Amino acid sequence: MDAPAPGSAPPAATLATALMLRVAQGDSAAFTQLVRLLERPALALALRTLMDRAAAEDVCQQAFTRLWTHGARFDPARGSADAWFRRILVNLCLDRRRALRPVQSLEAAAEIADSSPDPEAAAIRADGQARLEAAMARLNPRQRLALALFHGEGQSMADIAAQMETTAKAVEGLLGRARNELRTLMNESPLK
Repeated sequence: MDAPAPGSAPPAATLATALMLRVAQGDSAAFTQLVRLLERPALALALRTLMDRAAAEDVCQQAFTRLWTHGARFDPARGSADAWFRRILVNLCLDRRRALRPVQSLEAAAEIADSSPDPEAAAIRADGQARLEAAMARLNPRQRLALALFHGEGQSMADIAAQMETTAKAVEGLLGRARNELRTLMNESPLK
């Protein structure tokens, strides 16, 4: 292999190694140049490995961060800087792919039951709600009000008594009678 002609640019591997030696000394300008030199091939490799641009960009960023933070570990006697960087990048890509493995097979996921109610349960619930509303409409207005305040709004007996201008004991009796009447109305023949 011939030596580069004087004044010509050094090969990328040699340039990357020279820049990496400066990065290991904390030279941020050399790091910027090294990133510009390696970013395109790094992104291409990560894209081919991960098949997802966002994941590839994340992995490249992690790899460049490691290049900066672990620059002192670089040993030019063991290989070029671009080969060392590629190894960091490939390891991060493989880690990302391992992390994305599904826990269950797709066949098992297809067997997971739907948590929404089935049509029969929905119809039963709708029928029950309609029967309750019809029975409530037939209650005495004071009983309906007491039930609405106690069960619907969660008010205390004392609060209901104050609003209805009666005693808490009277509200208790009113609620008892309302529940019995409601139960009777709900058990009568279906809606007409």
